[in-house]
Parts: sequence; C-alpha cells; structure tokens
Amino acid sequence: MKFPPSLLDEIRARLPVSAVVGRRVKLRKQGREWRGLSPFQAEKTPSFYVNDQKGFYHCFSSGQHGDIFRFLMETEGLPFPEAVERLAGEAGVELPKVTSEDLRREEARASLHEVLALAAKFFEGRLHAREGAAARGYLADRGLTPAIQAEFGLGFAPNEKFALRDHLAGKGVGRDAMIEAGLLIHGEDIQVPYDRFRERVMFPIHDARGRVIAFGGRAMARDAQAKYLNSPETTLFHKGSCLYNHHRAREAAHRTGSVIAVEGYVDVIMMSVAGFAHTVAPLGTALTEDQLGLLWRMSEEPTLCFDGDKAGRRAAYRALDVALPHVGVGKALTVALLPEGQDPDELVRSAGAGAVADVLRAARPLSDILWMRETEGGDFATPEKRAALERRLMEAVAPIQDETVRRHYQADMQARLRAFFGPPARAFPARGGEARGRPRPRDGRPAPAPPIASLVTPGVRDGALARGSRAGLPGREALILAVVVGHPALLERHCEALAEVEFDNPDADRLRRALVDCAAEGSRDSAALVARLEGAGFSRLLQRLAADMHWWTRPDAAESDVERGFAHVLTLHRGMRTLHRELKLATAALERDFTDENFARLSDIKAQIALIEGTEATIDGFGASSGRSAR
Repeated sequence: MKFPPSLLDEIRARLPVSAVVGRRVKLRKQGREWRGLSPFQAEKTPSFYVNDQKGFYHCFSSGQHGDIFRFLMETEGLPFPEAVERLAGEAGVELPKVTSEDLRREEARASLHEVLALAAKFFEGRLHAREGAAARGYLADRGLTPAIQAEFGLGFAPNEKFALRDHLAGKGVGRDAMIEAGLLIHGEDIQVPYDRFRERVMFPIHDARGRVIAFGGRAMARDAQAKYLNSPETTLFHKGSCLYNHHRAREAAHRTGSVIAVEGYVDVIMMSVAGFAHTVAPLGTALTEDQLGLLWRMSEEPTLCFDGDKAGRRAAYRALDVALPHVGVGKALTVALLPEGQDPDELVRSAGAGAVADVLRAARPLSDILWMRETEGGDFATPEKRAALERRLMEAVAPIQDETVRRHYQADMQARLRAFFGPPARAFPARGGEARGRPRPRDGRPAPAPPIASLVTPGVRDGALARGSRAGLPGREALILAVVVGHPALLERHCEALAEVEFDNPDADRLRRALVDCAAEGSRDSAALVARLEGAGFSRLLQRLAADMHWWTRPDAAESDVERGFAHVLTLHRGMRTLHRELKLATAALERDFTDENFARLSDIKAQIALIEGTEATIDGFGASSGRSAR
C-alpha cells in the first residue's frame, strides 16, 4: 500500500520521535537531544541518540538510522503499512482509503515540484543574462553579492509575457501544470494564459524539505501595481502555513536554540549573511497561528524582529493578539523593535552584526508589548479612563488558554497598573528646593522625570545582583548551589538548566561549573559529591553554603519540596537578571531622552523587581510534603 507523503509528514509532526522510542528505550535528555542504550545491540555506554527537531534516531554502535516508522519496523518487525496504521492511530490521524485517484494526485504533486524547480533554474539563468543587468545592479546595491545570489537561488523574470511559458513548454511541461503551479495568469476572459511574474527579482520559496513550492517577486518598475508579488495559493503552497528560509534555518535554530522572524526576503538573507542563519519570515502576511506553530517547533522562545516604524509596531501588536491565546510553558515569545526608520537589512549594512545582536538582546516579552500597546499615547487623567485601561488589559490576557500562565499575566498587569497610577515611591527635591511628590498634570501624563539616581531604589541600586562580582555570595545563587549539593539527583534532571544559568559571583560560578562537570558522572550521593568538591578546592565555599542552608535545601527535605523550591528560585534568579539588564537599558534611555514613555518604562521595571523581591518565598502548598504547615 502506498501512503501519500503528506499523510506521513502529518503523523511525524504529531508524534515526536522521543515519544515513540521512549516506550522501548530509557532516554535521558542531553542538550537538545535524547540519549540512551542501543535497542539494536547490547552496550554499556549509551550511543543511541534521538533528535525530535530533525525527526530521526541514530545508533552509533550499530549504524541504524531512521524515523518513527523505521523504528517500529526494526524493533517490532512490523511491515511498513502496519507501522503507519499503528502510529496514525496514536497520532489521531485518520487513514484515508488510498485510491488510484490519490496516487495520481500525489504523482501530480511530485511533478509540480519538478515544474517549479525548472522555473527556478530559468529565473536564475535570466538573472545572469544581459536582460538581468538592472536586477543584478539592484541586488548589488542591497549588498547581495553573486555568491549570496547563488546560495539563495535568486533569479530574474524578464519583462516578457510568454518567456517562462515557452521555456517550460520546450521542456515538455503542459499548460495545465504551469497553471496549477501558479506560474501563469489565466481566466475565462484570458484567451492565452501568460507569465505571472514579469520584470521582477525572483526569490524561490521552499518547503521544510528544501523543495521549491512558490516564488516571491520584487518589482523593478517603480510604477508596478504591487512592489512584492507572491505565487497564488496552490496544491503545494499555502502562504499562511509556510515560512521563507524554513529549510535553511532549521539546523541553525536547533544549534542555537532560537529562531528569529523578520518581515522581508532581503531581511532574512542579510541576517543570515551576518551570522543569524536561524532567521525566517512570513510570506507577505501578518504572522498566522500556523506560522507561529512552526516557530515554536524550532524554538521555545522565538524572537519577532520588526521594523522600527509605526508599521513595525502595528505588526508587533497584531502578532501579540495571535500569540497570546497559545502562550504557555515552553511556548514564549519575545519582540525586538529596531531603531526608528530601520529594517534588519539596513541595520546589518549600516552598523553590522553587533548592532543586530544588541537589538536582539534587548527583545521584550509579550507582556511589555501588551503594556506598550495599551498605554502608548494614552490619556489616563480620570478614574474612568484608568478603569478602561485596566479592563482592556484584562480582556487582552483573558484568551490565554493556559490557566497558570493567564493568572501570572493578570498579576503582572495589575502590578504595572499599581506602579503606573499609584503614589510615587519617594519624594524628589523640587526646583525651588522644597520636597514634593511627582504630580500629574490634568492630561494624566507624568510630569518631567527627576534625576536618574533618585529613581533607583537603594535595594536595587546596591543589591548583590547590581554589584555583580564585587558582592558577597548572592542569596539566590547560594540557594541554587546549596540545594544541588544537598540533592545531587537534581543534576540528572536539571543539568542543562544549571549549565545555562548565569551567576555574578565568580566563586559561585566556578562551583556551578564544577557541579555541571560532576553531572556527567551520574553521582547521586551527596557525601561523595561534597568530598569531590572539597578535593577541588571548594571547602570554604561549601562551609558558607552549609552555614546558611534553608530547611528545603537540606538532605532530609522531601524531594517534591526540593524540586519545587529549586524550580522557584531558578525562575526568580533568571527573572531578576533579565529585569536588571532591562533596568540598565531603561536608565540609559532616560538619561538620553527625558520622555514620559522612558520614565514609565523605568518605573514599570522597578515595580516588577519590587514584586519579585516581595514574593520570593511564596510557593503554594510549599513544605507540606516535608511535614511543615502549607503556606
């Protein structure tokens, strides 16, 4: 029985390889892959790897390699049709009855791929012919060298109505196939179908497997009706379900753990050339749910990078509405806004990769984008207008399907509202010397901001995280280390998290790295771990940790409490580091430009820091498993 490739792809998309293999092989997470003992031959050292993003397993000891269907065939002796039927049932995919018509349809799809590949070669050839001189000049002006043009398969559609049609006809391609591939314009009132793309720089669009499925064309003529023109919807191409450069970005996204979405074809290419190979773009539309799903398959926290103008902000706000209902643990999103008037292509050419990296590092979470959208240019002078703002914020987060995440968004918005409308945190000296609060004029907007130093509370300005390596052992860093030393089993479950967390104190960071190294040995005995660390010169630091242990970091604490405490303090630590980085940026921004928006941003960050510092010990039900009264 022959199954359509599209059906097999859908089953693969719904069933991670680790889920299928994990029923037979005990797998352990290692980085972005899974590792275990070979199911094909006896071994003591794991050499069997599973990669969910790439959709395969590989056994180094036996050389076996394949997908979920091959795994069932090799380990259970199933024939291919039976393996497909079983996995389709698990994935909830209904198997259609494969008819001769289905087979003809799949053959037609395959032939369409061949037609589009021939068209791509035609466009490439015309770019380098005499008629492509102007297009080559345009690309050179955009910084796209011949090598880059070749790498991305760029081409040129000549200003002739039948150039592509006649070329493909000479290759034996029928008119109906050209129409089905979206290459010709046709209709009842058009007696002779003609080329859709004329006098345009051509960008081939590929599916995830690297096959050409459509084209995007950039007009060379200034008076063209559409600056960019995409292929129409076809059997192969649904623009709301595809990403430009998806097939190239997959490997880089897997390697870096991140993916960047920009707005245009040239933006993607220049970002890739600048070292950000994990960059993709929607295809001339606002970001769709399907495209967002593709991004989340590539990374748990994609970054949307929008142009630094009003249109870019509007795009960010539209993406916010698409993403919010679906955010959750492992499904976050950040937004990077470029400098005013620039897109990624221009920023790469004018300031280089370092400037792009700075923009990406300053990417804002969705909660910031929501707050920006609802407060930008607003008038909040009256209680009614402030109530309207609160209602809009609560209505915006209400569609979030994950109940826990929704609750945290609601709490975050309430904290921002209190900081925005509440009384000032402290008084400032007025110009005349008298102490006064920060009044709000009748239009409801904040008055000019006071000196920067007075906006940073002593706890934030002088805290351990702000002092960095000059400080003593910061409390959260000490807690993270103490609980891992007391409970080495955490190393097995959270080695990757410990390897990625950032510490300010240099002694603490050296101990953190030593613990990551110990994780490779798989030791679960605390005494043996302490002995090894003491032998490595950490005796004094371990004594400091032991002297300031919390009840839940001690070896006799219940594992469930240890797990919750560790996750809680790790989350707080990451959040505070991010906030302090944002605090520095916001402070610098206010020093450069005393605007209401910059003051509100700084106040908002302070409020978030205060909120975290005030709730560090709050974990629902914490301590019950260890015999302590639940909180």
